[in-house]
Amino acid sequence: MSPMLGVFATLLLCSLGSGLPLSAKTPLISLDYNWRNVTCSTCKVFFTALDISLQVESNMDLVASVAVKVCETMHLEEPSVCKQVIQLFKQDVIMAWVFSVLRPSEICGLLLGSDCGHWDIGVEWNITLPPVPKPPVQPPVAPATGSPISRVLFLTDIHWDHDYSPGGPITCKEPLCCRKHQSGGHGSAGFWGEYSKCDLPLHTIESLLSHVARSGPYDRVYWTGDIPAHNIWEQTRAEQLNTLGTVTGLIKKYLGPVPVYPAVGNHESAPVNSFPPPSVHGNLSSSWLYQAMAQEWKEWLSPEALDTLSTTGFYTVKIGSGLRLVSLNMNYCSTDNFWLLINFTDPAGQLQWLVNVLQEAENNHEKVHIIGHIPPGLCLKSWSWNYYRIINRYESTIAGQFFGHTHVDEFEIFYDEETLSRPVSVAYIAPSVTTYIDLNPGYRVYQIDGEYTNSSHVVLDHETYILNLTEANKQKEEAQWTFLYSALNTYGMKSAFPSDWDNLIQRFLQDEKLFQTFWFLHHKGHVNEVCEQTCKRTVICNLRTGRSSDPRLCKDLGLNGKPTWKRKSFC
Repeated sequence: MSPMLGVFATLLLCSLGSGLPLSAKTPLISLDYNWRNVTCSTCKVFFTALDISLQVESNMDLVASVAVKVCETMHLEEPSVCKQVIQLFKQDVIMAWVFSVLRPSEICGLLLGSDCGHWDIGVEWNITLPPVPKPPVQPPVAPATGSPISRVLFLTDIHWDHDYSPGGPITCKEPLCCRKHQSGGHGSAGFWGEYSKCDLPLHTIESLLSHVARSGPYDRVYWTGDIPAHNIWEQTRAEQLNTLGTVTGLIKKYLGPVPVYPAVGNHESAPVNSFPPPSVHGNLSSSWLYQAMAQEWKEWLSPEALDTLSTTGFYTVKIGSGLRLVSLNMNYCSTDNFWLLINFTDPAGQLQWLVNVLQEAENNHEKVHIIGHIPPGLCLKSWSWNYYRIINRYESTIAGQFFGHTHVDEFEIFYDEETLSRPVSVAYIAPSVTTYIDLNPGYRVYQIDGEYTNSSHVVLDHETYILNLTEANKQKEEAQWTFLYSALNTYGMKSAFPSDWDNLIQRFLQDEKLFQTFWFLHHKGHVNEVCEQTCKRTVICNLRTGRSSDPRLCKDLGLNGKPTWKRKSFC
């Protein structure tokens, strides 16, 4: 959760007298003296009154005004940003609290103990798998020489900033720089983009799309979200919909008849990360966004896919004779989605739906590609572990997983649950189009076993392309998008099966030069920090771990489950 959103959570509890953060792991916490003599019935009456009072607009305004003061006093952001972002988030965050599982019995169980109420928010839960035995696993086999190959263009994290201004300040006091009307900063932003906390101008995005249109053909496009910029303190629903329509229109203009399969990012909503479960109706729901997406993307998707997209933000569609695509709404597993206070247990029933889709695909001898925005290893623990379990059960059906969100070039390996030694799948995490933060713009092309009888539809290789900003900003006439690397050639891999990626990790541990090559490519060819041993061990731990909060695959790295270096948060 961002510091600004955390202000709300802190204020809510501080105003109740405890001043302590909530923890699902500690049902009995050390209480402030104000709670020591409170009876259970008094506690429940108090929190019932609080729930009612927070639904009154004037009380929301009171909490928001205090939040602004705290934000300004603690220098969390510039005063203008504090005011705007808290006003924007006010209703959603407070109503998420009001609608949440934090009913009087739950919160009083937390504060006074289990005799007063049951506190179980965030506890583990299990998805139900069909009683159909898992088919025998067949080791992957490389396709015969000359077999058709599909080229899949992958775009993610575009982050168009409509206020990007060439010549604008590279450094600034706000969370996003290189923009119009900013003062007090330093430097001069380049024409095509900048190595700083800046997003992209529209002409750079058009340059990319023009380039990929010329460098095709592509069989299809996977597009995994985050279209708007990082100016989250001033975004409106109207602006988000304009961004959605503008970028969708450009993709149609430049890529023409190529089918595009999108997924929902966490930045599409206003406020950011606000994705209520479908049980929330009316103005607070996400229907304004999902229905607009269904309208914009209707040329690419089937009526059945548009139906689930318009209500829940996820869908499935058959995209080949033996291939099905699943687009997940990963906001239902996001640690930043405050609406999940309402329901942590398989929000929107998405994972159970996924199981049903995969079982039907298995019955029909179809292969499945899964796309989504947030990688599963960064999800809420129980969601992530259940997803891992699903990948294990349907490893013979799932031919590929494709994600974005982190802005850098990486992957997550899934191992068999029994021994955690046999690699069964790889979640590819492609680098961003945007520069945010300190990166070259980039995109990915996957080479996939193509359309023919009994195709495996697995990834055979991938290539990454970038715009070198240092060179591009020297001239404004035309941006030169260039090839950066291919996985098999650069890493000396025979194939791109899960076992090959697992072997590559082992080689990283033994070959420092090879790892530093990965670190350079991890940042799309623009590295401004050195990755020494602690950093290296944690990076490798992340590559091994396709589920969150699982230290077992990292014991040999000496991290003891507590990495001291973490992935950068670009979201």
